Amino acid sequence: MNETESAILDAVTLDEPWGLVESFASFKREHPDDVNRGMDEVVSRLRKHGVEVTVHEPSLYLSLPGAARVEANGKSYRAKPPAYCVDARSGLSGTLVYVGARHNAMITDMFEQKIDTTKELAERVRGKIVMSEGFASPGLVAQFEEIGAIGVIGINPGVDVHWGICTTIWGTPDLDDLPRKPTIPAVAVNKPDGEELAAIADQGGSVTLFAEMEEGWYSSKLLEVFIKGSEEPDKYVFLHGHLDSWDVGVGDNATGDATMLEIARVLWANRGALKRSVRICWWPGHSTGRYAGSTWFSDAFALDLEDNCVAQVNCDSPGCRWATEFINLTRMSETEDFLAGVIEEVAGKAIEGERPHRAGDYSFNNIGISSYLMLSSTMPDVLREEKEYYTVGGCGGNIAWHTENDTLEIADKDILLRDIKVYLLAVLRNANAEILPFDWRATAKEFAETVAEYQAKAGDRFDLTPSTKAVRDLRAALEDFYGRVASKAVDAGKANRVIQDLARILVPINFTRVNRFRHDPALTIPPLPSIAAAAELDRFDDTTLGFARTQLVRGQNRLISALRQAQRHIALVAG
Repeated sequence: MNETESAILDAVTLDEPWGLVESFASFKREHPDDVNRGMDEVVSRLRKHGVEVTVHEPSLYLSLPGAARVEANGKSYRAKPPAYCVDARSGLSGTLVYVGARHNAMITDMFEQKIDTTKELAERVRGKIVMSEGFASPGLVAQFEEIGAIGVIGINPGVDVHWGICTTIWGTPDLDDLPRKPTIPAVAVNKPDGEELAAIADQGGSVTLFAEMEEGWYSSKLLEVFIKGSEEPDKYVFLHGHLDSWDVGVGDNATGDATMLEIARVLWANRGALKRSVRICWWPGHSTGRYAGSTWFSDAFALDLEDNCVAQVNCDSPGCRWATEFINLTRMSETEDFLAGVIEEVAGKAIEGERPHRAGDYSFNNIGISSYLMLSSTMPDVLREEKEYYTVGGCGGNIAWHTENDTLEIADKDILLRDIKVYLLAVLRNANAEILPFDWRATAKEFAETVAEYQAKAGDRFDLTPSTKAVRDLRAALEDFYGRVASKAVDAGKANRVIQDLARILVPINFTRVNRFRHDPALTIPPLPSIAAAAELDRFDDTTLGFARTQLVRGQNRLISALRQAQRHIALVAG
């Protein structure tokens, strides 16, 4: 760590961030009016330190859950409806069917669909209310809606009931998205109640499901701080996180809001030390709009992001109790070595990185931006097992996530201070790097491993040799490029243009299915999705196998074209 970095990290205090955490612990930030109140407080705290803040006020389409319950055999069961489910305040009655499913033990597959939707299952659930293990997530609800269920009950894995959202639509829907808007009600119940209801289902019993939902357009404040760099002011590192929450949401995400507040304060005071700019945003509509705030920003500033954003950094759930480790750490492969170095210097910890999920506020994959962090530190697996905690998507692994229990005790001052410094150094060093610190050789290595895995699963049913060759050719071009960058045969300006532009080509081919400037559904996207069907050929009979091969021909064309484009771009700019 150089002197400038050390001095800037030493400027971090907990005065403002902990004050914000304590304040946010005192009121819910679910309804847009309360979210706007929280935004106003952040603005006030920033302006007190002279930080310039822009307040955007987009109109977002949001779904606000209310009360819910399930009634059966004269008993009422506590429930919570996920945002975007259909209003059923008058009650929906039907035969209850239980379909068992695994609950994910690892965060890496928490967002997966968990049921094989066979023809036999469709016949069993059509016209029925279905219950199954899991959070009331898009994957759980969408798959049952598709095969004819009239309602869904998700059985949460513990005694708490977790808030969530069930639409697969990413952000505010456009006309093409609207057909995927959920058309059935859904609720979540806890595990003990779910077991009772499953017994009723086994007896062929019926239930009545109640769910209140308010849905519509809401004016929502969205904050932006733009701290100009002195050498490349148009280029910026983009730090962001959500301000809305479920209930008071201390660990998810008051601690993240506080982290960004302190980073904005410190970097504004030291803006003369920045080479590139830093852009910081606080999002509304994360919980009730499936990332509506970040998606609006991605749409409204898409071309600027395309031209100038060198990396995006998501700040969610830092500073939580017991979160001593950096495992299940979201990062794109090209950023791993850089991020590992930052965390080793600040926290003295090794990281265990993983592929970004189709979750969080990763609303910029379609543009093609190198990305790191989503969730922050987390508790060790051993401690989680000791406490008999199940997997959750935030709060440092605390199962208070998305519940009324996510209160002030979830935050930890010492861990928050450390995590603020992790995020600050990750942003600062990225902004000041002479050469953007992303190694596309790591991504090309990931591609080679993915293609090899898919080929092994496809066997002789489809030939991915052309993809293998295209990846190999790109890897050779990248080895040559980084070698010339190291020897200074390529100047910094050209090197950085190549590194940024490669993201515009290689991130979409690895993380998106739809065209650029559109948003994929909120469902898991496998690596190199255009050829991912190669790993699933066992599922197809002789007739559908031909359709799968046709898809793979087209998908392989897309992949190889992108890889060749990347290789040509290296030669054109840095050749």
